[in-house]
Amino acid sequence: MSYSDNIQALLEAKEGENVQFKEAKTRFDFGEAAKCCCALANDGGGKLVFGITDKRPRSVVGSLAFDQPERTRMGLIEKLKINIDFQLLYHDEKRVLIFDVKSRPIGLPVQYDGVAWVYEGDSLVPMPEDMRRRIYEEAGTDFSGMVCAGATIEDLNETAIENFRSNWIEKSGKKQLGALSKEQILLDCGAITDQGVTYAALILFGKSSSITKFLPQAEIIFEYRSTESSGPANQRVEFKEGFFTCYDRIWELINLRNDKQHYQEGFFVFDIYTFNERVVREAILNAVSHRNYQLGGSIFIRQYRDRLVVESPGGLPLGITLGNILDRQLPRNRRIAEIFSLCGMVERSGQGMNLMFELSIQEAKPLPDFSGTDDYFVCVTLNGLIIDKAMLSVINRISEQCAELLSTEDFLTIDALYHERTLTERMCSRLNRLIEMGIVEHIGRKKYVLARSLYAAAGKSGVHTRRVGLDRDTNKELLLKHIRQNNAEGTPFKELQQVLPGQSRNQIWVLLRELRDSGKIVCKGRTRSSKWFIADCD
Repeated sequence: MSYSDNIQALLEAKEGENVQFKEAKTRFDFGEAAKCCCALANDGGGKLVFGITDKRPRSVVGSLAFDQPERTRMGLIEKLKINIDFQLLYHDEKRVLIFDVKSRPIGLPVQYDGVAWVYEGDSLVPMPEDMRRRIYEEAGTDFSGMVCAGATIEDLNETAIENFRSNWIEKSGKKQLGALSKEQILLDCGAITDQGVTYAALILFGKSSSITKFLPQAEIIFEYRSTESSGPANQRVEFKEGFFTCYDRIWELINLRNDKQHYQEGFFVFDIYTFNERVVREAILNAVSHRNYQLGGSIFIRQYRDRLVVESPGGLPLGITLGNILDRQLPRNRRIAEIFSLCGMVERSGQGMNLMFELSIQEAKPLPDFSGTDDYFVCVTLNGLIIDKAMLSVINRISEQCAELLSTEDFLTIDALYHERTLTERMCSRLNRLIEMGIVEHIGRKKYVLARSLYAAAGKSGVHTRRVGLDRDTNKELLLKHIRQNNAEGTPFKELQQVLPGQSRNQIWVLLRELRDSGKIVCKGRTRSSKWFIADCD
């Protein structure tokens, strides 16, 4: 769809829950924009449009609001914890800015500054309690938030509680948390309630003896295997204790055998660890947040020389598939996820699954692999070996220019282009923006490559020449074929533009001149009435 088509569709759109228009000729308050995006997400997602009037007949007035939309986008993502994209369109030189807001996660309302906003007519209002309750019910009962009969606060490990307190103070900056009793800390984070100790409290803070008594399947097993053989592991450690007691020890075990891979660029040598700490921690946090604690079985972390496999009982949560795993969020154990968020563990590992994919691409490693995932287990493999060290030069060059402006989908698009894989529809939607940033070149009909400068940085200028050259020859063959098929009547230039809609007028003229100079075609007539014929039939 062209820019003009997009503008026309917006002018004809009905303002309501899914599209909100703001004139915002000069500026717009960030907090108000965040509330609007929050409400759109809670109503299933939609578009927040700046620079078009909200009253009919709608018109384009242009907007100067948010002159750095990528920075605004990242700020909205940080505040709302949902995916947001943006488009910049121009109509008669008037700027139109569109924020594309994704739907809220299943079972969780989106909040801004502690309030879940929704639209009531044209007004922003806090979400009614009955609506909030219905949203929570989408994901079914939160097992981690249920009270464990018979468990008391004495079943919880003080070291685990203090580890959590320290992280919470660091994340929030609220030093007054240090003066609260352990009971108040646990109440404030929702680990315990007036009714008793929740299963989340046991999983995160429980003593070993208490977990054995009340929830023996809440166990994490680490294994190191130096070979692929199915015999006993070289090392096996079982953690049947609160997660806040053992999470650092698990990483320490992995890091003991975390080899460095050397990469040289010019005179400088860089070290890249086989296992990226942020990616590993995120994979483990996902397993703890999403596993089904009502099923038997343990979380397994299996380390090999070149890869790490994290396996957890229970399939993907309701509504999550391997196709939308980067776009949708649904913690199976909501209370656990909320406690992780309070103390910064989720934010410390970035935007969750998205960060795992981004860092894998930035370190030129294979993408996280979910092979083996089924209805009963989630299995993710983190392959740690660098695929192509030349790609690191590409990533470094991009990082010097604009890495902080790139989304996960941008990185996936760059990765697919570099490795010459087919682009998905989502990736194709990112191409115009990447072209504007100088990262991608459009070389023909639905044909794209990374910029020549990036191939040069990787020492692969020849690859760029090959890919551009192959596409050029393909386009010339398409023109020649069409001229041959219509040789009796001749082919006007306007018709050849239909053959290569992705090429500009000048690009097509260049191809025709090359075919003419090689003696394959001739042009008869002048100006717009001229037509092209096969030369040997002249």
